[in-house]
Amino acid sequence: MPGKFANAGMFEGHFNWEPAIQRYGVLYQRTGDIRSEFFRDYSRILHSDPFRRLKHKTQVFFAPQNDHICTRIEHVNHVASVSYTIAKELGLNTELTSAIAYGHDIGHTPFGHEGETLLNSISQRDIGENFWHEKNGLFVCDSIATLQDVFGNNRNLMLTYAVRDGIISHCGEVNQESIFPRTDAIDLYKINRTNEYQPYTWEGCIVKISDKISYLGRDIEDAIEQRLLTPTLLLELKRIVDKYLPGLGRLNNTVLMHHLITNLCKNSNPENGIMLSQNHLDLMNEVKQFNYSYIYKHPKVESHKQYTRLIITTLYEFLQQTYDRGTITENLDELSKKYPLLITDFHNWLIEYSDIDLPKRKKRRLKNRIIYTISNPKDFARSIIGFIAGMTDNYAIRKYHEVISF
Repeated sequence: MPGKFANAGMFEGHFNWEPAIQRYGVLYQRTGDIRSEFFRDYSRILHSDPFRRLKHKTQVFFAPQNDHICTRIEHVNHVASVSYTIAKELGLNTELTSAIAYGHDIGHTPFGHEGETLLNSISQRDIGENFWHEKNGLFVCDSIATLQDVFGNNRNLMLTYAVRDGIISHCGEVNQESIFPRTDAIDLYKINRTNEYQPYTWEGCIVKISDKISYLGRDIEDAIEQRLLTPTLLLELKRIVDKYLPGLGRLNNTVLMHHLITNLCKNSNPENGIMLSQNHLDLMNEVKQFNYSYIYKHPKVESHKQYTRLIITTLYEFLQQTYDRGTITENLDELSKKYPLLITDFHNWLIEYSDIDLPKRKKRRLKNRIIYTISNPKDFARSIIGFIAGMTDNYAIRKYHEVISF
């Protein structure tokens, strides 16, 4: 039986179909390709290096040694699962939700939101621009992530508008009673802040709320695993849940997700939008407030933030000191003798994404966009920020120790 949104999903024939499938560049075609436009985007994100690195990027707890603690890639899989379940039940395009879900956090920095906050401060100070992970996710998909084409050339992903929009529009609070997609296919690079616009598709709206549904209970499980929640706090959490879901019993991630997903599917329709009942919206918001008070601001988490600040600040300032417009290549070659790992990788980054060495770009078959002009000091700062933003937790820690070692 078709779902409630069967005539509203982003399928061929939708009145916004043509804008939704427009790509950010010309993507080569393969004879006999059986994939849809959105499933092709899903595949391209899945096979990209920035996606792979999510397995070693922080969700809440930095560089965890415990293999059972959630990292960014597990969270992405949760969002993909939740959004698929909702989209399938409502009759929306599950291939579109999967592509958005797999790409939605591809712009996250090492060390989670603390890394994002630090790079934003640096970007505002040195460039005069805001940095946030949703905008960086769009930038990564458009200009950083590459795949080889059928001729062996490295090229950009060139994703569809609907997927790119879902990536930059996925964050923001969902305290409002319902979410509706916007109708205009705006220039995504004119979005200036989180939650400025709702997503362009119902599927993007689904991913936006699935993001919240996915992390609340999982973060609680991690906090219990890390022994951050005292018996008193666990009783407080039970009191919160019992207030909205009496008789539920023990709360865990799958139980919380089940109740939020089924409630959302029951209450959502094209006339009223994507919505939870007031009871379940209040539950979600109160659990989120509990997490902020007792998990995200826990003294142990705060102490790790200090370590994060030291690592990112040290790496940025060290790389910034290599800049001299006329002699940048010579500076990098000289520094690589003492810091071979960090400097060699950064130099390769500049070759791939800047105009520092066009003959080497050609030799390496790099046909992706040149996005940094080395003669521009602000562009050089942007290149360092982009380089650090792509690091995993462990990579950043290793490079930091290389810089400070004698």
